[in-house]
Amino acid sequence: MRLALACDHAGYRYKTRLVRHLAAQGHTIIDFGTHSTEPVDYPDYVHPAARAVARGDCARGIVLGGSGIGEAIAANRHRGIRCAVCWNEELARLARAQTDANMLSLGERVLPWELVVRMVAVWLITPFEGDHHRDPSRVTE
Repeated sequence: MRLALACDHAGYRYKTRLVRHLAAQGHTIIDFGTHSTEPVDYPDYVHPAARAVARGDCARGIVLGGSGIGEAIAANRHRGIRCAVCWNEELARLARAQTDANMLSLGERVLPWELVVRMVAVWLITPFEGDHHRDPSRVTE
C-alpha cells in the first residue's frame, strides 16, 4: 500500500521507525517530513500528506506529533480526509471499520512504541464495514 507519513518534531522518532517498519512490510512510503527533532509547525508537514491522500496519490496516511490531536485537526481540514486520533487497538479498528478513516494520527509522547506498531497493523488490515456507518448529514465541503 502507498502510505503518506508526516510529523512534527515531537513525532519524528516514531515516524522514522514507522517508515522503516512499514517499508520492510512491503509498503511504499512517501515521507513528507519533518526530518529532525528541531521544532517545526506541524501543519507545514501534515497538509501536504493530507493532500496526497485526498488526491488519491496515497491510499492512506499516518501523521504523528506529541499527542496527535493537532495533526488530526489539520488533516481533517481537507475534503475527503477522515483522520482519527487513536490511543488503543480497538479505536484503530473502529476508525477503519465504522468511519472509514483514511488517516491515522498518533502521539509519540503518549503512546509506547509497541502499541503504535500494533495499532497501525490493525488499522491497515481492517476493512470498512459499509455505508450503513456513514452519517448522511455529514458536511463534505
